[in-house]
Amino acid sequence: MKTAVFHLPGLFEYYDLYRVFLPLFHDHREYFHDWCRIGSIYGAPAACIWGGGRTGAETCNPEEVLQLTGRYCISACLTFSNSLLTPEHLKDPLCNDLCCLFSSACPGSGVIVSSDLLTEYLHRSYPSLYLVSSTTKVLTQFSQFKEELNLPAFSFVVPDFRLNKDIADLQTLTQIQKDKTAFLVNECCDIHCRQRRECYEAVSRDVLGIDGPVHVCHAPHGAEGYRFSRAMHNPSFISVDDILNVYLPLGFSHFKIEGRSLGSALILEFLLYYLTRPEYQINVREEIYLSNTLDLF
Repeated sequence: MKTAVFHLPGLFEYYDLYRVFLPLFHDHREYFHDWCRIGSIYGAPAACIWGGGRTGAETCNPEEVLQLTGRYCISACLTFSNSLLTPEHLKDPLCNDLCCLFSSACPGSGVIVSSDLLTEYLHRSYPSLYLVSSTTKVLTQFSQFKEELNLPAFSFVVPDFRLNKDIADLQTLTQIQKDKTAFLVNECCDIHCRQRRECYEAVSRDVLGIDGPVHVCHAPHGAEGYRFSRAMHNPSFISVDDILNVYLPLGFSHFKIEGRSLGSALILEFLLYYLTRPEYQINVREEIYLSNTLDLF
């Protein structure tokens, strides 16, 4: 059976949480499923104008981030999924400095991108960084997703969550295409939402300081914010049982957990559900809660 490789949110945003969790994951493997590992942690400082998707929040410096991920052989991935960049934005010194720093990291670092302009620039300027096609492109047709998989520029493609359960189509992919697919497992957004692109563009405008229409979510329960309990009932939700009994047997191995703006307490719940053996979840909770350096709520 293939190993499930998880890509976790909050590279900068939840550094303090991972500073406690990663040693636990490394030193107490008996607490965690033996069929999974951590492939990358993704995120971006709030000040990065190339950022998008969700607004980040910086809690540590980049050198500390890379020291932590490098210590446990986990890839660090910058979330630069702003979809509204112009050529002038490519000159931003902070984002370029981060790419320069991350391009020399070991293991190799990546960048999640949405803009074709930024994709071309990164491929040309920082060839050692692997690129991930962002779900913020909102490619809702399977044919669009398949075309994206065939682009050599991308090492991974995160499909729109509404394609998660298109099992008949997913079975037609080659193994190379399956190895490039990273499913968004815990999306809470309404599966019938038709404003997802507008939502992401509103975040991109906000990061760039561009005036534009304020996006208001009109989906059922949208005003309540993210609820993991509700996400579990989303038709697109990929459970632990789905991973073990459907996706791994089909040849898929990459799974992305969303949550950069949700708070560390909820991130811990994701780590417990997806990575931790049920009988040891209390052990992991206690280790995390007893760390007086964390503000979980």
